[in-house]
Amino acid sequence: MTLIQKITAGYAAMALFTAAALVFSSYNIYRSTNISRDIANKELPVISALIELRTSLLAQESFAGKYVILRDPAFIDLFHQRQAEAQASLTMLERTPPTPDLTELKRLYLEYQKASEKVFSGQSAGTGALRTPALRVLNAIDTSYLKRRDKLKVVLARADEQQKRTVWWTIAISCTGFLLAIGVAPVVTYRTFGAIRELQSATHRIAAGDFDYRPEVPYGDEISDLARDFTKMAARLKVLEQMSLDASPLTRLPGNIAIERVLEERLQGGAPFAFCYADLDNFKPYGDHYGYAKGSELLRLTGDLIQAAVKDNGGGDGFVGHVGGDDFVMVIPMDRVKPVCEEVISSFNAEVVKHYSPEDLRAGGIEGSDRYGVQRFFPVMTISIAVIVCGRDQFASAVEIARAAAKVKDRAKGKTGSTYLIGTPERETA
Repeated sequence: MTLIQKITAGYAAMALFTAAALVFSSYNIYRSTNISRDIANKELPVISALIELRTSLLAQESFAGKYVILRDPAFIDLFHQRQAEAQASLTMLERTPPTPDLTELKRLYLEYQKASEKVFSGQSAGTGALRTPALRVLNAIDTSYLKRRDKLKVVLARADEQQKRTVWWTIAISCTGFLLAIGVAPVVTYRTFGAIRELQSATHRIAAGDFDYRPEVPYGDEISDLARDFTKMAARLKVLEQMSLDASPLTRLPGNIAIERVLEERLQGGAPFAFCYADLDNFKPYGDHYGYAKGSELLRLTGDLIQAAVKDNGGGDGFVGHVGGDDFVMVIPMDRVKPVCEEVISSFNAEVVKHYSPEDLRAGGIEGSDRYGVQRFFPVMTISIAVIVCGRDQFASAVEIARAAAKVKDRAKGKTGSTYLIGTPERETA
């Protein structure tokens, strides 16, 4: 063979093996893209519908509880609005292939609807009749969500295995061409190999729970499309995970993660706002005296009335969270502090006396042990609210706001009766 023939044969072999490697990797990337799109088009809508159904159910339970307390027909309309949203989510789930858990979920929700109609028609006196069917529906939703999350893990594992096979076979084919034309083959295959390894790493990290990981793949081809699908899937899974873990199981209010996120967003926005930290006075002796169940019921009702006060008086920009125990927070506009706090105090004072016995009310409180084990008298429970005026120039982070609120709360708890105290970095006013 002449030199030109050898060079031509070498480049022809390089082109053949390179083309074979590209066809093989492109085909497997296409399959991986289809898997990811199936997840985005089939599994994620189902998970989204489950999350929306759960949110609607929690809202329905809240409105039903408010109706039982306030007897305002407007809550029935709000209940039915969220009921329509739940029906829309169920309709979406019915479009998917039927499974036993979804069939059971629909049956349990119909039972919950029947129980709610009895409450609104007066056949049931309180929300106790709704609590059991609501918990059943929530458990069914969580079960379906966990099944689909496990299914996603299986799909991701299968995609991971496919990526491994793609990498190794592509390497084998390409290395043959590389040996024939060592100076040219790496240029052709480098970008494909790097992108595939990045997606393989993304598959491992997303499956392990690192939903913030973003694969660094250049845009412009099928691999970049797959990388964007992975990014969308990870973002959605992160939202679902946070919603599942952060909410308080007792009050259904957002927890510490959501509270911190809201505060950081408000600080970044720059506009001033009010942070209200509400704490129940003498709650521990009450729980020791009346029992855990009564204490939990009072906490749930307190969360409901705080949420109602913020909704009625805090404008459309209000936020309510449950730190834990008997601590609640409100984030509201500065000009709504007085009406919100006054309604919370008024509603709480009217509600709390219903949870003491007539004998204890006549005595003005209960006997119990303090945190040091000393037996003493504890007056009827009150609520203290520490209000912090916040802005970017006063506080740099949510941690600083929490520290300032703790100081003001200690001073508020030193006052007699239910009260709220407005504090700034330098002063406070009642």
